[in-house]
Amino acid sequence: MSEKKIKNIFVNGPIAPDFIADSIARHSSKTAIGGHSIFMGQVRKDEINGKFVAAITYTAYEELALEKMHQIREEIFEKYPLNCMHIYHSLGTVKTGEICLFVFTSSAHRKPAIAACSEVVDRLKVELPIWGKEIFEDETHQWKENS
Repeated sequence: MSEKKIKNIFVNGPIAPDFIADSIARHSSKTAIGGHSIFMGQVRKDEINGKFVAAITYTAYEELALEKMHQIREEIFEKYPLNCMHIYHSLGTVKTGEICLFVFTSSAHRKPAIAACSEVVDRLKVELPIWGKEIFEDETHQWKENS
């Protein structure tokens, strides 16, 4: 069995709705798939200490993040009978209301797709060296804590 290459999960700026729609549409020819699960993370306009978030600027230790994501991907494929898994995470500035994370899993049946999607999201939030700096409407900022 050949070693799978490390996939780049990073997208500069927000993840466009057209990109998401195209990703979904490309799976219509894969007729062994019976269920998809999709998670889209969107930047919220949180109020923190009386100030509103206008955007989040994402940075990452990219090489380490990609290696770790590859490991997570391999473990998820071993654990669940998936046909496909796609993960995209923004780098740079993403405004409130825009998509910053897109996870898309597919399998013959819905339950593995849903469970795998949920686990991927939970693990990448905890295990990947990706940081978000919340930019407030008054242009001040603070570093975001993942939850």
